[in-house]
Amino acid sequence: MRAAIIGIGAIARIHAKALADIPGVEVVAATCRTEEKGRAFAAEFGCAWHADTARMLRREKPDFVTVATPSGAHLEAVVAAARRSVHVICEKPLEITLKRIDRMLAVVEKAGITLGAIFPQRFNPVVATVHEAAAAGRFGNLAVAASYVPWWRDDAYYGPGRWQGTKALDGGGALMNQSIHGVDALQWIAGATMPGLGPLENPVESVTALTAVRAHDAERLEVEDTCVAILRLKNGGLGQLLATTSLYPGQLRRFLFGGRDGTAEILEEQLTTWRFRAEAGDDAAVRERFGGASGTSGGAADPMAINYSCHTRNFAAFVDAVRAGRRPALDGREGRKAVAIIEACYTSARTGRPARVA
Repeated sequence: MRAAIIGIGAIARIHAKALADIPGVEVVAATCRTEEKGRAFAAEFGCAWHADTARMLRREKPDFVTVATPSGAHLEAVVAAARRSVHVICEKPLEITLKRIDRMLAVVEKAGITLGAIFPQRFNPVVATVHEAAAAGRFGNLAVAASYVPWWRDDAYYGPGRWQGTKALDGGGALMNQSIHGVDALQWIAGATMPGLGPLENPVESVTALTAVRAHDAERLEVEDTCVAILRLKNGGLGQLLATTSLYPGQLRRFLFGGRDGTAEILEEQLTTWRFRAEAGDDAAVRERFGGASGTSGGAADPMAINYSCHTRNFAAFVDAVRAGRRPALDGREGRKAVAIIEACYTSARTGRPARVA
């Protein structure tokens, strides 16, 4: 399958490396407006460079594209691919507002193409193991679902000329950009305990949130570097979110899920707690596999300190779905859910009242 990359920013190198590990997939082209950057990328990954997305799609005829533009420019890239009937897998977030995401979903539905989302934490084996436990009902009535992302970004990250930290292209700060992976993993695992949910129905009912700017220039930074939120789940459980780029030097991401019948806790890629009222036959093996020293798949302080193996699995699942002519499990409807929670958090922080999740 011929793949192309729309947008040559920092994450595009992760995309190119991940795609190179999938048998039968070739990156044939990438596009950006800056010639020097484009030619350097093309030389590194052995593909063509185009300054114009429409021209690239017309000339290269890829089977699918990955979208790696700034977050607030994803819709335009997806629309361009849809016009050429090219399948799309889009970096997180799908877009920065539900209005733009819903337009995206309508466009791909009309074009008859596949839209996949990129949330690599779903393909992190330790996170997937907790999801399986939730789907099997091992927590009992889920009482708590929590995601903590106590990360750090220095002043240069939000420096002049960068799109990060702008409302127009980032859409939000620590919650929308960095912690969205935790938001998605939380709702994915919590949703597994609610098998009756529809494909567009969110497992989070409402949120109460506060945001602040605590470690950067509050007069210049347009978005939050600190957010805390309380969630009410549709099954009656409660949730917590911590999202920061304000905590030097940056700590590992943490998840906590539990209820009357058991608890699981993850520190990055280490399973620090795996205890259930009813022990299963493979529980000891799970503790042995994931209970050792933690690796890391994310950048607590360095945004490029990313292990791309989970991206590879994410892309491979999408490619398998396209080849089979079916929807990927992580499609556009699934990708919408994390943004719905985040948009509600921003509404709550702005109004000072709880906000329902759309």
